[in-house]
Amino acid sequence: QVQLVESGGGLVQAGGSLRLSCAASGRIIAINTMGWYRQAPGKQREAVAIITSSSSTNYVDSVKGRFTIPRDNAKNTVYLQMNSLKPEDTAVYYCNVRIVVPGGWSDYWGQGTQVTVSS
Repeated sequence: QVQLVESGGGLVQAGGSLRLSCAASGRIIAINTMGWYRQAPGKQREAVAIITSSSSTNYVDSVKGRFTIPRDNAKNTVYLQMNSLKPEDTAVYYCNVRIVVPGGWSDYWGQGTQVTVSS
């Protein structure tokens, strides 16, 4: 089994910064993509940032230039560095890790961490 542990959420004023962490542990053959998603009240969950095994990245337009998604393969950990935060970034943030398994892959999700940006 694979476990994901998220940390780093909290309350911050607009313009501030936060860094989220997500560490994967357990029976891991290899990791494909790692990513961060968020869900605000009354809205659907959206992909915020994705990083592949070759370190290619994709960001939702609303965070480009403000967020980055570094990855530490040795620690099976992905981060979300969030700068210049805006009130509209307020949401529960979930990490996602796609683990390689025999015959394909399997998705795992973190427990979610609240990020609140005050104006």
